This record gives sequence, C-alpha cells and structure tokens, in this order.
Amino acid sequence: MKSNWIKYVFVTFIIIILGFSIYKIKKDEAEKEQEQQIASNQEEQIKEIKLGIAGIDTMNPILSNNKNVQDIYKLIFEPLVNLTAEYKAEPCLAKEWAKQGDNSYLIKLRENVRWSNGHQLTSEDVRFTIDRLKDTQTIYSSNVQDVIGIDIVDDYTLKINLDKEVPFFEYNLTFPILSKEYFEGEDFVNTSKNDAPIGTGQFKITEVQPSYIILEKSTNWWNKEKNTVLEKITVNLFSAVGELYNSFKLGNIDLISTSNTNLQEYIGTIGYSSKEMKGREHTFLSLNTANYFLAKTEVRKAISYSIDKAGITANVLNGKYLTSSFPLDYGNWLCQEQDASSGYNVEQAKQILVDNGWSYRNNYWQKTEDYKTQRIVLNLLVKNSDQTKVAVAQNIKAQLEAQGIRINIIGAADDQYKNLLAARSYDIALCSITLSPSPSLETFFGEGNLSNYSNDEIRSIMSEVKNTTDENILKEKYQRLIEIYKTEMPYISLYNNKYIVAYSSELVGDITPNWFYQFYGIEGWYK
Repeated sequence: MKSNWIKYVFVTFIIIILGFSIYKIKKDEAEKEQEQQIASNQEEQIKEIKLGIAGIDTMNPILSNNKNVQDIYKLIFEPLVNLTAEYKAEPCLAKEWAKQGDNSYLIKLRENVRWSNGHQLTSEDVRFTIDRLKDTQTIYSSNVQDVIGIDIVDDYTLKINLDKEVPFFEYNLTFPILSKEYFEGEDFVNTSKNDAPIGTGQFKITEVQPSYIILEKSTNWWNKEKNTVLEKITVNLFSAVGELYNSFKLGNIDLISTSNTNLQEYIGTIGYSSKEMKGREHTFLSLNTANYFLAKTEVRKAISYSIDKAGITANVLNGKYLTSSFPLDYGNWLCQEQDASSGYNVEQAKQILVDNGWSYRNNYWQKTEDYKTQRIVLNLLVKNSDQTKVAVAQNIKAQLEAQGIRINIIGAADDQYKNLLAARSYDIALCSITLSPSPSLETFFGEGNLSNYSNDEIRSIMSEVKNTTDENILKEKYQRLIEIYKTEMPYISLYNNKYIVAYSSELVGDITPNWFYQFYGIEGWYK
C-alpha cells in the first residue's frame, strides 16, 4: 500500500515537471514569435512616401499658382497662424497674438524656430514676407491688402498695422513665411534661389531634378513633441494631370488631392481609399430685401422651402457638388451641425404664404394690399458664361413656378453681371464665393451686403464676435447667427464643390484632410 502511494506521488511529480516544461517551451516560443513579428513589422515599415505635382510653376510657395504645390509646400514652409482640421486658428510660428485697438495686432514669435540651414527666424523675416506679398502679385496678396505697416519691437515681437478693422484678421496670417537672409539682394521673382528655398517646416528640400524633388525630415524643426516617422518624401513632377493620375493608379504615387469629381474615370475604384469633403466654392442665392416681395420674410422662406437642393445636385450637377445650408457648414468649428435636408418642404412653403394672407389663384400667389393686388413675379440674375449656373437657374425657375412663384431669368455678360451685383440691381442673384479660412460673415451680414439685409440683433452679434476670443461666446453667438440666417432667409445656401483626397491602401496613419491642409497627422504616417 505504501509502495503504491510512493509510486503515485512520483508519477504526479513527473507529470508536473513535464507540464511545466511544456508550458515554458510554449511560452518561450510564443515570445520569440512575437519578437520576430515585431521585428518583421519594423522591417516592413517603409518611412518614405511619394507625392506628385502636375504642371509645377515655381518652388517659391508665395509665387506659385498651383494648388498641389501650395499643398505640398506646407510641409516645408510654415505660417504665423495655422488652422486645425476644424478650421480653427492655432499658433504656429507665432506663439501668441493680441488685438490692440481696432487696427493693429501684436505678434509674438516662437524663439526656438530655425530655418533648415540652422539660422534663426526673426521678426525681420515676417516683415520681409509681408513686403513681398504687398509688392508682388501672389495668391496671398489679399491676405495683407489692409496692412499699411510693420513695426519691429524686437527680434521676436512685431506689430502689424491695418488701414481698417478686419474681423478675425489672425486667419489672414496663414501665408508661408520666407527667409529674408536667403532672398536678400536677389530678384525675388526670377532668382535661381527659387529652385530650392529654405523653410522652417518638418521637411526640407534636399534635391531638385527635372523629374522629381526630394524632401527629407528636417533636424532643425522646432516642434520636438512630434516625432515624425517619415524620413523622406519624393515629389514626382508631371507635365499633365493625366500623367499624375495614371502614376497614382499604377501605385507610384501614394496620395493625391483634387476638386476633379471625375477622378474615378482616371484612377478606377480599387487599390486606394478616399475622403470626400466640401470645398471652398460656395454657391447661394442672394435675395434682395429691398424688393417689394423679398422684403417680406414669408416670401423669402417660401422660396427657400420650395427649392430641392438635393435634386439640383443630383439631377443638374450629376452628384458633383454637396448641398449646403450655411456658408460655414463645410466643417468649420463654429458650425458643426450640417442640415442634410436643407429645408425642402413644399407644403410648408404653401402654408407659410397662406398664414400671411396670400392666396393661390390662376397658378400665381397673390395678395391685396392698399387696394392693389400683387402677384409674386421675380427676376433671377445669372452669369451667361457659366453654363452650369444657367442650368441651375433654369431648374430653380421650374421648381418655383411649379409652386406659383413666377421667375424671369436675366442672363448677363460677365461685366454686366458684375456691375448689377455691385449696384444691387436685381431681385434674386445666383452667386458663388470662394470662402476665406476666416469665419467672418461680413460678406453676408456686414454693411452693404449683397441682400441689402439689415437686422439690429445681427449688427450687435457681429460687433461682439469680432472683439472676443472666448470660444464659448463665439460658439453661442454663431449658433444664433445660424438660427437667424435660417429663419430670416436673406440668402439661400445651395451647394459647395467637392474636394477629394485619394490615398494608397498601403498608407498607414491618421488621414484627416480638409481643403486647407491634407497632411494632418503626417508625423504618424508610414507604409
């Protein structure tokens, strides 16, 4: 009996030892496999991406008129003020700014910023850049058109003086800053130094060839908190956009951006991902509130409720545009709620007129006031040279006339259209505007606005928002502006163009572009 007990204990002991040995072997194998997998992943992590430019004009970022050049060169050159993915102003080369009175801004620069050649950024570089924007025709000239002088306080402080108050002027400070020392004594427009100018950004130009440009990570970049994975970016140069698209399709380019809504016809539908967002081109109807009918809120609202914007974008614009309900509803931080329905409701359009004393007779809406019966008949101004807008105007005419609101289309030549807009000589005008990065709504609500619209509460709000930096107050006030816009309807926002970013399925990282910048989060990108 005792002998059996000893055998049992011995066998149990042997089993435990074998079990532990097997467990240890399996654990070691698993850890080794994990280490090999990590090593394998690290080996497969490619720290280079390839971009492309079609029709490059110059490598000087403030002289170029090529949108792709401007996009890519934001990796090399930096502005005083940057914009977040929600279009909110944030410090970049300027660590802070302050409005001093109505017509001046005090700018404080970061003191640890160096150009890619190791030299220090100073206030003189900022003044030099603004002077070049003032005396050279560039896409950024309008950003500083109201600047009348720069006062240098010290190497890292300057004062920008304006000829008038410009609401949210800090949003104008998004142009790239250039080195005074690098360009001093040169013919700024024609110098050979434009072949590879220096910047303060996270990448620098290290090689320029006829068919490509090499960018490498700058060891002098001031933002040490962002440890950029990418070591190199090859920018391939093409003579035509079709060549660029074909190169992307073949897998030789990792990311492209465009407003071309026919992109899939060139690059197909497989092997890549894409993100689609609202662009800067905003199309809207301006309703002249000086007109007898359009002075009445119920008529403006009835017109708005009668227009099927989704139908316009689908049937007239072939899905190449996105409906809009407010100038800032492209993702701006002050307008986060986007109205997908855009307010189309024909029954509500009829009811609002009935509630305000209008009657529908003989296919017209009419009303008797001061013993005179008036039928709603309005002129719609459109630019004849823009055939897309003409088609949209015709569609709007058909929609409104189906509701008993008569429309005469007034097609105007370019100069005539411009003059009629300037004189506010129209009932309704079909307009487009290239939206500024600034959230200012002066174009729509300021003095002399396109709709001759005046509202005491809006005047008060506009005064408050241009003089506060409190984000909670700004959000509250803008929410109220949006409510008034949609209630009073001095304008009817119709649609925005599309902006598309397509990128290789091999590209890893947080890719959250907008029309201002396509490289948010690039510090974490790799292939």
